[in-house]
Amino acid sequence: MTTIVVIGQVTPTRAKTVVEKYFGSWKATGLKPETALPPIPLNKPAAATIPDESRVQDQVTLAETLGVTRSHPDYYKLQIANHVLSGAFYASRLYHDLREKAGLVYTVESFIKAKKNRLLFGVFFACDPPNVSRARAMVERNLREMQTSPLTPEELQLAKTLLVKQIQLSEASTDRIAEGLLSRSMEDLPLDEPSALLGITWKLHRIRSGRLLSNGFRPKDFVQVIVGPN
Repeated sequence: MTTIVVIGQVTPTRAKTVVEKYFGSWKATGLKPETALPPIPLNKPAAATIPDESRVQDQVTLAETLGVTRSHPDYYKLQIANHVLSGAFYASRLYHDLREKAGLVYTVESFIKAKKNRLLFGVFFACDPPNVSRARAMVERNLREMQTSPLTPEELQLAKTLLVKQIQLSEASTDRIAEGLLSRSMEDLPLDEPSALLGITWKLHRIRSGRLLSNGFRPKDFVQVIVGPN
């Protein structure tokens, strides 16, 4: 299960020669171990509270598994939806509703953690304990709206721009290029995926989240974990 990435001013022939010199005699024995976590069913709603008297506010994490994986065609559309939710600070939906409009939170972030066989979507925020239910209701409302209404052209353009910028930053150094290649190798993704992603992203002219993310958000099925003074 060895993958070697060579980055630098070197020809493929020279790199192959040097790698074979030091590693060419390696031989695999036994069955190849399975290192990827297996698929799991969609989670059911649950809640847990962890007391922490050192905190003034409740730290709230809402998370759920989605019917999408890292290689699923809807993964890129889900990334754009995630950017619309919280990727552009005041220009994003969650910041506008929970912080700027309602004044319930200082920070709110949505996130995606994708692997070969499973994907976790979640929202994180901190607020005063009496406001947790209200803030969660606003998060759920935003997700329902994304499932029923198209993104505006402005939202889509901004999300696409942010996504493309992230792709560029992900290859801003030799270390990050190598890390990206290793990661894609382990996830069985095309090694040139960033280039393909650029093309896919700019071809998206209209997204109706409910239709294109049929395996996506389930606002009522979050697992809610609160760490705070309650």
